[in-house]
Amino acid sequence: MKIRSIEKVTKPGTPHFVGDGFRVHNFIPGTSTMKRMDPFIMLDYNSKYTFPPTDKPKGVGVHPHKGFETVTIAYKGRVEHGDSAGGGGVIGEGDVQWMTAASGILHKEFHETEWSKTGGEFQMVQLWVNLTAKDKLGPPKYQAISNAEIKRVALPDEAGTVEIIAGDFNGQSGPASTFSSIHMYNVRLKKGRRTSLTFPRHYTTSILMVEGNAKVNDTTEVLEDHFALFSSDGDTFKIEALSDSIILVLSGEPLNEPIAAHGPFVMNTQQELIEAFQDFNSGKFGHFE
Repeated sequence: MKIRSIEKVTKPGTPHFVGDGFRVHNFIPGTSTMKRMDPFIMLDYNSKYTFPPTDKPKGVGVHPHKGFETVTIAYKGRVEHGDSAGGGGVIGEGDVQWMTAASGILHKEFHETEWSKTGGEFQMVQLWVNLTAKDKLGPPKYQAISNAEIKRVALPDEAGTVEIIAGDFNGQSGPASTFSSIHMYNVRLKKGRRTSLTFPRHYTTSILMVEGNAKVNDTTEVLEDHFALFSSDGDTFKIEALSDSIILVLSGEPLNEPIAAHGPFVMNTQQELIEAFQDFNSGKFGHFE
């Protein structure tokens, strides 16, 4: 096995609001293109932020998507989701919602009503996962993954735990159903402990430091709220926690298909983008209040 080196470490940039409920740093595409990050084509990170109490939940109103999947991982706070295909529910701390937009969907996301009344610390990741050309034409679907459903694997010597959202680790598989080969973990490492992770060399692989600081491959420090992208020059990397840490690990097989993206649509050609807007404007994504 050969060590996989770090290509770049990106600090969180100036945050911006998506709607009025998500204060995010954009890491993907950010300083790398969608093609370089394939199949992970967008990552917005709402680092810890305290929202005041309100009787009117903050969030994002009804909007369309087509051609990919949205994955929302809740670390703190609660989010309510609904869509035109009938999917919906509330995700709380440790839960994941996985929405497949595919051939087109309308959805909305808001802070959960009761949580909004008290407010509090909010921390989320929203990730867009691309679909192949044939899967972009499929029906929308929705996976509500509770924290209890996420498979946990204890690391040796009580170093910590790997929570498998998607893919597999040490023979255990996560609950998310995916269209391509994707590994998505929350690695919880105790201060001073270490682990190593191995993925196929050609997989696009990155980490987000959700909590704490860590040293990668005994050389590079990755600080809290920073994002590290790995090169494709090896298959294994080592992480040592410099403080109690939560590390979101992403590794996926590139789809290697053309990407044509504009706003909420990600297709393969410019003509397909035009058709996506036409489908949305003609009501083919359904109707949703």
